[in-house]
Amino acid sequence: MKRSQWKSQIPVATAIALLSISATALPPAVLAAQQQQQQPAPPPHDMDHMHMQHNHGGFMQEGMHHAVAKGIKLEQQVDAATHTITLREGPLTLPANTNHMKMPQPPDVFWTIPLDAFLLAYTPRLVDAKGNAVPGIVLHHTAFWNTDRSDFLCPNKEEHIFGAGSELTNWMEIPGYGYRVQKGDNIRIETMVHNPTGTSYDQVYLEVKIPYADSTASTKSVYPAWMDVQSCGNSGYDLKPGNNQNTGTVTVKYNGILLGVGGHMHDYANRIVLEDTTRKDTVATLDAKLDEKGQLLSMPVVTFFDRGGYKFSAGEQLRITATYDNTTGKPLPSGAMGIVVGYFLPADDSAMSALRRKPKSGTRQVASSHEM
Repeated sequence: MKRSQWKSQIPVATAIALLSISATALPPAVLAAQQQQQQPAPPPHDMDHMHMQHNHGGFMQEGMHHAVAKGIKLEQQVDAATHTITLREGPLTLPANTNHMKMPQPPDVFWTIPLDAFLLAYTPRLVDAKGNAVPGIVLHHTAFWNTDRSDFLCPNKEEHIFGAGSELTNWMEIPGYGYRVQKGDNIRIETMVHNPTGTSYDQVYLEVKIPYADSTASTKSVYPAWMDVQSCGNSGYDLKPGNNQNTGTVTVKYNGILLGVGGHMHDYANRIVLEDTTRKDTVATLDAKLDEKGQLLSMPVVTFFDRGGYKFSAGEQLRITATYDNTTGKPLPSGAMGIVVGYFLPADDSAMSALRRKPKSGTRQVASSHEM
């Protein structure tokens, strides 16, 4: 098959980014999150009781051990008038010149979905206690996982629904599409921070604004597609000095179309390539943009709306290849990730009900709901 790409170089700084797009030729329209005057949320839960050493068991953190950050709370505000949910995680203390291995990390916290709805978009930002903006570079990554549903490509994983890196990219809304959630779903929020700058930051909060639509809306369900160099294993891996190339594969299990993809890599990245090896076709090539020091600035977003989406069929094999050039001259333990993330629109949405997991007893629920 002819090697083909449909690339839209959208000026979006993205470390782990996705442009959710229509399968038709709808023009992308970002519905910016509006600043709302909100009432105080109920008293949040405190994580002080966690152990001094925390083993991050998530696929992003790969079981690394860190000192745990104390006093981390997750607050939730639901504004029914504007159909917006605001999450707030913190406070975080970020001493200057501290890498992610030495930084006390927040424990995983759980957001309990307050209503049946479609989540439409995500707008992350970092602020201090006074609401002033904090540079995104101190966010290593945050990842949201639906513990009540399995990933459709890797059933051993929870379903990854949102992620952001240091660029704090907005995941944009396209009318007619959303991520379906049920009241009571538990979303695990896994966040890692660092501070490569010479400025210390205190009382830092991660805020994410999430517009939603009622469950009765005529909205099509989309499913996060997580395609990883590590296949269905832990996402992080070591970088050796010089050139590095890593490859993983996943199998498509449902018929449908891929609406668009973005990528997540780390410093010293070159590119990540997604291929359909069954068709011998290159789906997308994502070239990293770096500064003069090799630090990641952005990854492109590739869209497929001009051709009605990229069609996948059950049984097709996908290959993900990430290349890095580690110019530090030394190994970088857990220094790399290579992930292509996208939205998948199934041909038969009813078939996706198999992804819902059986309820687990004793799941910790950290954020409570407060309607405006």
